[in-house]
Amino acid sequence: MSKGISLHIGLNAVDPKHYQGWAGELAACEMDANDMAMIAKTAGFEATTLLTAKASRQSLQGALTQAASVLRTGDIFFLTYSGHGGQVPDTDGDEPDGLDETWCLFDGQLVDDEIYYYLGQFAAGVRLLILSDSCHSGTVIKDIAIAQSVRMDVTQSQIRYRAMPPEIAQRTYLANKTFYDGIGNDPRFRSTRSKINASALLISGCQDNQLSADGTFNGRFTGTLKTVWNGGKFSGGYKNFHGAILARMPRDQTPNYFLVGAPNSTFEQEKPFTVNIG
Repeated sequence: MSKGISLHIGLNAVDPKHYQGWAGELAACEMDANDMAMIAKTAGFEATTLLTAKASRQSLQGALTQAASVLRTGDIFFLTYSGHGGQVPDTDGDEPDGLDETWCLFDGQLVDDEIYYYLGQFAAGVRLLILSDSCHSGTVIKDIAIAQSVRMDVTQSQIRYRAMPPEIAQRTYLANKTFYDGIGNDPRFRSTRSKINASALLISGCQDNQLSADGTFNGRFTGTLKTVWNGGKFSGGYKNFHGAILARMPRDQTPNYFLVGAPNSTFEQEKPFTVNIG
């Protein structure tokens, strides 16, 4: 029997102390996390949620380390994130646009190099399923110029999006420059994407140059995913799942399908959220 562990992160706000007075309030991220945890539990995962103040850097890092220590070939780890996306300057030269994407956790940002480092702790043969309902999440690469131009439309439309404003990102980075540059210069986090031995599949809320919309009850991406999933009535693999979600999304938010680590076509063909493959 295969083992399934899942972790669901949802932040409706962040700590203004770290983010230079910005609370980053959102409406539906905690609900996203709770709903994805319910789907996971129904599918047979051991599910845990980290909501807002409990979604700290340390708690997420600890949960990832713990899961990696117990999962073996054939097991699955399911990770979801709903919250703001941010960016910090890329100090190790691995990003074409000179910026690392981040997840905005409550007490500080988790840099994409760190995310890949922790995914690299999982053993070969483990399946990693990641859903990220956050802005600029297509391949965890973020373009600041695009972010600035799109924010003008955000203001005009009055839609709440899950993007850290560029001016907040800059102030937060400058106030914590030593900390974030230390992450970028840490040899553990260099070329981490190439060191993943497990098979990781990401379905993101949007493309790199787009924003993910918040909502009243769910984010636009998570709500659409739930509609397609239809309480488990969906049939087909992950590519079909992504395609069905994509077909229901507006043109300005097109979820991405992204693979990293060891190729695993069998994993891609499984019904979403399948735990037992033995």
